[in-house]
Amino acid sequence: MNKARKYRTLSLLMLMMGGLTTGCGYSAKRPFSADINSVYVEMIHSREFRRELEFHLTEALVKRIEMDTPYRIADRELADTVFSGEILEVRQNVSGNLFQTDDPRAIGTSVVMRLRWQDQRTGEMLVERPQFVHMDSYIPAVGESFTTGVAIRSIDRMAERIVEAMETDW
Repeated sequence: MNKARKYRTLSLLMLMMGGLTTGCGYSAKRPFSADINSVYVEMIHSREFRRELEFHLTEALVKRIEMDTPYRIADRELADTVFSGEILEVRQNVSGNLFQTDDPRAIGTSVVMRLRWQDQRTGEMLVERPQFVHMDSYIPAVGESFTTGVAIRSIDRMAERIVEAMETDW
């Protein structure tokens, strides 16, 4: 094979590889509103008697907004928008017990919340979900309480789903 033919073959191969890596024009950026710069996150309220879930969820939501969105967290007076929520119900379902200890083998959780995200400048309701349901499951560590298990495993995934609800419509 002569040199010119080798270079043509190599060039054609590189063009083909380049075409595979460029994609089809879609962006990996998530579709968040460009006219919003800041969010104030109110402490999540709870109707449940499970301790500290609202604190863990509020903290996880603030972290998720900072990591996954272009928005910054601001004081209420300075924020463009206000996010609020309330935990309405938390359910726990045990999926089988270990024979020797009767400890749960796996635990399923479902959390029902009310979400509101409002633009303070215009009063427009950006997101309003009267019943936002998040379901998850986990395998508890030995001696781990329900609250610790949910806080460690499920709350961050729930905060991620809430941030997904903050994305703009296509």
